[in-house]
Amino acid sequence: MKTLLFSTAVLLILATQTMASGTHGGGHDDKASVGVPGNAAHIDRTMAVTMMETDDGQMLFEPRTLAFRKGETIKLIITNAGEQEHEFVLDTAEKNVAHKAMMEEMGDMEHDDPNAIRLEPGAQGEIVWTFSNSGTFEYACLILGHYEAGMHGPVAVN
Repeated sequence: MKTLLFSTAVLLILATQTMASGTHGGGHDDKASVGVPGNAAHIDRTMAVTMMETDDGQMLFEPRTLAFRKGETIKLIITNAGEQEHEFVLDTAEKNVAHKAMMEEMGDMEHDDPNAIRLEPGAQGEIVWTFSNSGTFEYACLILGHYEAGMHGPVAVN
């Protein structure tokens, strides 16, 4: 009987730790492939990124592509100039696809990751990021339907 109670308690603890909630953070794979959170005291340059919708139903980022040098620390000032809530998620294209699928299954989620920010209409926020590796990455809005409406773009790091 004691063994059964102990086993049940262990299973409940494990199940509780794996259940999803409305927010998540730190549970993703290491972001080291894209880079690392940057030090705000050592910013190499600042770049503005705007999120918006168009009259014909497209959702997009401006600029449409981003390019940085390996090792560069960038302060991204992100503005939601649209009429809907949007987010900016910086990762590999493969991880964004997997993350988007998870969001579709779990419904509305907030992010608590240093590589992502969600903004209400008219709001502004920032991400400070050091691009420590060369490669092609992606920034995207993973809110249901936004990626498909055009809200994603490449990030080239040379």
